[in-house]
Amino acid sequence: MIAVLAPLAGEIVALASVPDTVFAEELVGPGLAIDPARATGAAGEGAISVLAPLDGRVAVLHPHAFVIESGDAGILVHLGIDTVTLGGAPFRAHTAVGADVRAGDPLITWDLSALGALSPLVPVIALGAARVEQPAAPGTAVGPGERLFTLA
Repeated sequence: MIAVLAPLAGEIVALASVPDTVFAEELVGPGLAIDPARATGAAGEGAISVLAPLDGRVAVLHPHAFVIESGDAGILVHLGIDTVTLGGAPFRAHTAVGADVRAGDPLITWDLSALGALSPLVPVIALGAARVEQPAAPGTAVGPGERLFTLA
C-alpha cells in the first residue's frame, strides 16, 4: 500500500465537481481534488508551497503540474484548472525532472492571488489506476502532508 499525501492545505472536492471533463470523468485516473482557497485560515491569496505527495522521482514537471512516480504508481498534481494559460507566471519550481523527492519536500511555490477568475482546484490523480482506496471524504479539511488516499 502506498499512501498519497496532501500536497497543500484545503478542502476535499470530488473529482466529479472539477470544471474540467478530463478530471471530472476520471479519463486519466481516479483521485480527488483539493480547494486551497478553502484552507483553514486561508484568504485564497498569497504564495503557498506545494509539496511532494509521496516518495519517488519527478517524472514530469510543468509550472502548473507535476507527476511523481514511485514503483508502478504515478501521481499527477495539477495546480488549478486552465492555469496553463497563465504562462507559468504564478509558479516557481524548486525541483527538476529526474530528481528524487521525499513526501513533504517543497516542489513548487504557487501565488494564488494571480489566478483571477480561474478555478484554484487541485486534482490529485492516480494515473492509470482503476481506483484509489480509503479516499478522504468531500468537504473534509486537509493539511499539507495528511493522507488523501492509498494505492494498493
